[in-house]
Amino acid sequence: MILNKVSDLIGNTPMLGIDVPDTNARLLLKIEKNNPGGSIKDRMARNMVLAALKSGRLKPGGVVVESSSGNTGIGLAMAAVEFGLHFIAVVDHHAAQDKIAVMKALGADIRFVKGTYREDEVAVVERQQMAAELASEIPGAVFMNQSDNAANAGGYSDFVRETIVQAEGVVSAYVGCVGTGGSMTGIARGLKVHNPDTVTVAVEPAGSIVFGHPGYPYYQSGTGTPAGDTVGLVLDYSCIDLGVQVTDSQAFETARYIARNFALLVGGSTGGAIFKALELIHKGVLSGNVVVPIADGGEKYLHTVFDDKWLQERDLIDPSIAPQLDAWLGKTHWLDSVSAPLQLSVA
Repeated sequence: MILNKVSDLIGNTPMLGIDVPDTNARLLLKIEKNNPGGSIKDRMARNMVLAALKSGRLKPGGVVVESSSGNTGIGLAMAAVEFGLHFIAVVDHHAAQDKIAVMKALGADIRFVKGTYREDEVAVVERQQMAAELASEIPGAVFMNQSDNAANAGGYSDFVRETIVQAEGVVSAYVGCVGTGGSMTGIARGLKVHNPDTVTVAVEPAGSIVFGHPGYPYYQSGTGTPAGDTVGLVLDYSCIDLGVQVTDSQAFETARYIARNFALLVGGSTGGAIFKALELIHKGVLSGNVVVPIADGGEKYLHTVFDDKWLQERDLIDPSIAPQLDAWLGKTHWLDSVSAPLQLSVA
């Protein structure tokens, strides 16, 4: 099949099944990193732009402004190219440099929030304020405001349809990260329309305030709601059965483990979702087909999550996590289990 534009490549991402030994569960990883912008956010970014154009709020040749840690910004930059728009991304120091580089390559205008912040401090409030101010000052500009934009959640209807088909109609549980709440709300609602008994689990970083826990700094990027910010209007708590927290170490060590053991590079926040999914499966909370989206790829975090020195400097390495994952996944390292030397034969 020959497609006509890059946005036609969004969606229809593959699904990878991983059996979880000694349980009646199977982990189904939907590889959203295969979207052209490298993340699940491609879906909602294009949908927000389409909705703004259809409503007349955004005019042809207009300006899109958004606060983003990177993935939404990449999706909006792609949509801006397709529809002949100008895109301004408001970012802070917390955004991965590789994501910023991709946005620049796609023609985005990058604006950094002013001020001095700790390395593990997310300046979401300041980003949103700056984005809103820019949109009000620039003629023809629209602030997408993904946290309060209904088209954010609406962008995931195809994800739901694809998932149900790939899982052969049986989605027992869904475990995903929660930040603005768009993907969690859109996907959880859709899955529960198909089957009200589907268990939906939202994972936030320890330090995020989505579920009312005390707020403090964290390193996971593009997920959660930091202290000082307010939870977006797009998040619908009524479609979430369970809200859980995951530490930076659990998230990052799991992402690294998945790379080493399954040859799949996943982002840090996805590592957190996989860790909690496996934990809940082994606690007997989840069973059957448990879907987890690979929200983005580890390729964007080679200088952070996959960098030993970076982790060591921030005291984020936890050697107890890999053995725990080994136990949950029934993994044994082949070098430890070989009873006899390998014999090589030459024909």
